[in-house]
Amino acid sequence: MTIFSSEALAHKHILITGATGGIGTEAALTLAAMGASITITGRNKEKLEQLKAELLRKMPVDRLCVQQADLTDPADRMRLIEQAERKLGFINGLVNSAGVSGGKRVEEIDEAFLAEMMNLNFVSTFLLTQEVYSKMLEKKEGNIVNLASLSGLRGTYGNTAYSASKFAVVGWTQSMAVEAIGHGIRVNAVCPGYVDTEMARNSLRKKAERNGTSFEEELDNAKKEIPSGRLSTALEVANAIAFLMTDAAGNIVGESLKISGGSVMR
Repeated sequence: MTIFSSEALAHKHILITGATGGIGTEAALTLAAMGASITITGRNKEKLEQLKAELLRKMPVDRLCVQQADLTDPADRMRLIEQAERKLGFINGLVNSAGVSGGKRVEEIDEAFLAEMMNLNFVSTFLLTQEVYSKMLEKKEGNIVNLASLSGLRGTYGNTAYSASKFAVVGWTQSMAVEAIGHGIRVNAVCPGYVDTEMARNSLRKKAERNGTSFEEELDNAKKEIPSGRLSTALEVANAIAFLMTDAAGNIVGESLKISGGSVMR
């Protein structure tokens, strides 16, 4: 069901990282349907081309930029921004959806695993945002939405490195929001729990392997722990991102919007 105007984000250019993931893909489709010009990026070229084809069935080619990039590579980050600005102009919206999951207990984590998790989920995202933000500061406008997680609000068993990376995202969101709002730039985060995506399914498979259970058992257990009785959909997360991108959320600053089915309330 469409709940947003097809012109709600007209004249906006929004960069979406991690666009080849379940949430990033839905965010791209939703924001494009709201009239935004969008740049999509991800590491998987084949999936990017598939998303490009799907988007071009819904929007004109002159509103779309597609750029493959590995955000952990400084040269790729700069190339992404340059190509996006060259084709579509000033980036006044940024959706940081790139990231990975990974569940291990403390004693199983080595320095390489921890460094990779923090780099993929926090450091590289921070550094890309820093570059985009510098242009927003010049224009005195902009809107940034970071994809965090319920794991950035509370800890869970066997999830220490991932949780640490998402706590970092939430803390960064709050601190940056305080700095940015005086320049007309809003920064917020969305914090979903289990979402019906391949990333969540992989997480449940790993949990099943660790617990000596089946994927189906872990999925059923996850649903039982959620008062709504189901996982969130990627579209529901995309709609939350879209709302934060609109002027309707004009005085929502530094928030971590939970999408939990009632499992986390505070």
